Amino acid sequence: MLPAQESQNILIHNTLKQFWGFDEFRASQQQIILSVISGKDTLALLPTGGGKSLCYQLPAIILEGTCLVISPLLALMRDQLLSLQALGIEAELLSSELDEYEEEAVYNRCKEGLAKVLFVSPERLQNQLFLRYIQEINISFIAVDEAHCISEWGQDFRPSYQNIKKFRQEFKNVPCLALTATATEQVVKEISTKLGLHQPRVFKQSFRRENLNIIVANTSDKYARILEFLRQNQSSGIVYTRTRKEAEELTHYLKSNNFLNVDFFHAGMSAKDKENLQSKWIRSRFHVLVSTNAFGMGIDKDNVRFVIHFSPPSTLENYYQEIGRAGRNGEEAVVVLFWNEQELTTIDDILKNQIPTKTEYDKILMYLYSIFQIGDSDWPEQTFPLDIGKIKNLTKSSTAKIKNILTFLHNQELVFYKNTVSASTLQSFINAEDLDQLHPSDAYFMELLFRNLPGLAIQKVHFSDATFCKKNGFDMLHFKERLKRLQKAGHLEYLDGQAHTIRFLKPRDDRRLSGEYWPLFNTIQKNKLRKWEEIKFFIKDSDFCKMKLILSYFGEKETENCGKCSVCRAKSYTRRTLSTEIIEQLAKGPMGLAEIAANLSFHSRENISEMLIFLLDIGKVKMLNYKTYMLNQ
Repeated sequence: MLPAQESQNILIHNTLKQFWGFDEFRASQQQIILSVISGKDTLALLPTGGGKSLCYQLPAIILEGTCLVISPLLALMRDQLLSLQALGIEAELLSSELDEYEEEAVYNRCKEGLAKVLFVSPERLQNQLFLRYIQEINISFIAVDEAHCISEWGQDFRPSYQNIKKFRQEFKNVPCLALTATATEQVVKEISTKLGLHQPRVFKQSFRRENLNIIVANTSDKYARILEFLRQNQSSGIVYTRTRKEAEELTHYLKSNNFLNVDFFHAGMSAKDKENLQSKWIRSRFHVLVSTNAFGMGIDKDNVRFVIHFSPPSTLENYYQEIGRAGRNGEEAVVVLFWNEQELTTIDDILKNQIPTKTEYDKILMYLYSIFQIGDSDWPEQTFPLDIGKIKNLTKSSTAKIKNILTFLHNQELVFYKNTVSASTLQSFINAEDLDQLHPSDAYFMELLFRNLPGLAIQKVHFSDATFCKKNGFDMLHFKERLKRLQKAGHLEYLDGQAHTIRFLKPRDDRRLSGEYWPLFNTIQKNKLRKWEEIKFFIKDSDFCKMKLILSYFGEKETENCGKCSVCRAKSYTRRTLSTEIIEQLAKGPMGLAEIAANLSFHSRENISEMLIFLLDIGKVKMLNYKTYMLNQ
């Protein structure tokens, strides 16, 4: 090894140990990091759990300047920002939620060399203020996270990713690192071309996970099956549901059946509650979270022993990412997906019914702008409370179609659509010295706000309605009504953190919305349906190894069967093998059918029941009582 290479290796290992506490890198992390440090364009395809974020975070610390990270997911950027700050690494995030003063402070810290990482969305690359300020920042390299979003072959396609190639021309000597966890061969080629990577070094890690036991089970009684599984697997894991309601109802069922070490987690919870639950789960060896796909991004917990899908996810990419959170320490882990025919039909209907026609699309957009009295080419500065029920009544469209369009507008950064719980904001338009101009009761109320919310006299403040009301003895509903009345009078601006809000990020342009954005919206909807058909095949197929199907989907054609999945086990098990396994279970002690089925989850409950009857008939097994079996000694 050359002296320069040896010193680089020592440096990156010392940095890994100092900040992350690890002695060794995973898989191809070291080669990727060395490629970035040496100034080469690099494309890294690392499956979930492969440690993508370290591949830009570590070089960012070592290299002089600020690493610019382009990512499409605000929630993921926030998670990564917090994890870096927790390690003592200075990082900043530019998002649509910041006002001009906050944005300028971020730019100044980067210009002064205080921030090693700056997170931005791809849409930011077209912002004129950003393009002016970025020239004054010393960029060490550009990292493009979730790089598969540049491809038009997936439902995650983001047109704004097309701007990265043009943006990079302003930084011709700055290397680029493209990162993705889920990309087919076609998408990998597209990433390289559309990002303008120059002779990139490509690092592609196999998607095969030797320690994952993939079980896909057709069952009508999911609640009972999950309860059985959790009772027999006292360890840390995740149960994924499609909706918030499912997460809450399943958690309630499990707790009511004396499985207490479980909580639900979804995007509708407050940031504080989510942070507390996340910390509890990461520290625990036995805690289970029942969650929508809002949980898991940026989370690295090595002792997750199982991941259960209460219902099928929408794409194979999502499925692979979510099961990839199990068994990161290399130990055996089980991933279970429950499904039934009725559910697949229901999801078919849901997906089709949330896609508006062109007429519905135009109508929803027209009312959305009309409600806030935004004319063509207008661009209001304020954030508005959003009442989806009102749009639903006006357009006679479903909530699902309206939210689908709002999510699309948000992803294209035409609007900033907030549908999660956050802190409320308050800005006063009246000075403390002028309170005597108000009605005495309003003056007293405003004075109370000034006393309890430091900084309100000079700027917009974030606060908790619940905390304020508890401290000052207010009824929450009455408190919010008073704020809205003062807002209507023009004395303040109040945004309820519990409510949905919308901020328009670009001027209204009906011609583009209908002519340019409709075809894109329509293509994305068709891709959603195509992706759903692909995972339906994966679920229902009983001929091919489940791991082999996943590997084939991601371009690994010549692969061996895993020998562990539900399909492989079903093919290899004979009648004699099943009887042997039942006898091995009963050798541990008397058991009921439910417990045996949970332990032998690769077999159907019906086959186990039939085999028990056979073993009873030949005298190998006897009944202890009408529910419990034991060996006949």
